[in-house]
Amino acid sequence: MFTPPWFRRLDGIIASMSPGFHRLMAAQGLAGLADNALLLVVIAMLVEQSKAAHWIPLLKMGFTLSYVLLAPWVGRLADAWHKPMVMQWANALKLMAVASLMLGLDVMLAYVCVGLGAAIYSPAKYGWITEVEPPERLVSANAWIEVSTVSAAVLGVALGGALISDLWTTLHWVHGINKWGGWGSRFGASVLVIMGVYAAVALIQRGIPHSGITPTASQWHLTRVCADFWVDQKAMWSDPMGQVSLAVTTLFWGAGATMQLLVLLWCQQVLGLGLDQGAYLQACTAAGVVAGAWMAGRWVPLHRATRVLGLGVLLGLMLPLMNLVTTWPMALCMMLLVGAISGLFVVPMNALLQHRGITLLTAGRSVAVQNLNENTSVVLMMAVYSGLLYLECPFATITWVLGGLIATCMALVCARHVGRNPASTQGP
Repeated sequence: MFTPPWFRRLDGIIASMSPGFHRLMAAQGLAGLADNALLLVVIAMLVEQSKAAHWIPLLKMGFTLSYVLLAPWVGRLADAWHKPMVMQWANALKLMAVASLMLGLDVMLAYVCVGLGAAIYSPAKYGWITEVEPPERLVSANAWIEVSTVSAAVLGVALGGALISDLWTTLHWVHGINKWGGWGSRFGASVLVIMGVYAAVALIQRGIPHSGITPTASQWHLTRVCADFWVDQKAMWSDPMGQVSLAVTTLFWGAGATMQLLVLLWCQQVLGLGLDQGAYLQACTAAGVVAGAWMAGRWVPLHRATRVLGLGVLLGLMLPLMNLVTTWPMALCMMLLVGAISGLFVVPMNALLQHRGITLLTAGRSVAVQNLNENTSVVLMMAVYSGLLYLECPFATITWVLGGLIATCMALVCARHVGRNPASTQGP
């Protein structure tokens, strides 16, 4: 049987990765699918409860706070035990948090608990990759993880859109499940589906092997932990390459989280679409990220990672352009382009950050530093976005404020880096 050359190359790249990498890709993909679907379901539950619009970014903020508040501890946790075991614990916590929705736990509180599981999972996942993959394969490994994550996001937002649509919730047997469970929400069956996905993640993760690196003993005293974490922060921010990669990924994740919710507002206020249709536009953005991540893995080697810095400024400048798009086909094209630029930008930066992190610190501690900074950015951007919604600012004003803030910060980082390393962003 004929096998296309591109497929043989793809198969060879995956086969060259360390044992268990394909399982991590599958588990991360399913976890991303469940996370993205869950966000849409809990947003729909807030709308069902007639919550004001500014509660939606507060929901995302609550999810992210665990990354910020627990950053000094989750890195040590990932280093103190075998990382596949930590990933299992984190997924079990997420599963229990989703199950608590079925028992009537407040939506905000349940989603905060899911964020706690995600905060524990992240250093273990990226730490395992940096322990098993050599530096020359880190960009490819990150590209494949990004492809797996974002491919799942495409399916996840599509699944979430389907689970909150009238077509699903009005099905006779879905209505019967909700009635049988005695749930006050019409999304009880939707939560059950997401629980099933998290259960599948647990089964797949059981086959991820240990990296072979012995876990390190950690001190858990509050004062010592905070002092050591401050030293880790200084180490990353003092390193020239660590500083630029940490700065731009910090800004990027704050911008990305805002864009995720801004797209839903755009669909409702400008394009005249429903919440479930907005989810499909998010999926289009995620498909673009897959393409951008693939291009990064193919054409941007680790030592040339800083050549993509200018794309961060472009992302900020594209936000106000959303005001000029009023038709569905144009919106699809724009979101594909935004996604492709995002993937091409963030994958090399993330790989560079991980490489510097494991060189200067340990795998778990470096990812914990990354998580604190990136998710602090998400919390601050969600606070700004929620404040703009609370003040009932027009959509155009929101895009100009957020886009201008992102573009200005990215430009300052680029200027500082180019001033220090004028040759680093040039071609070969």
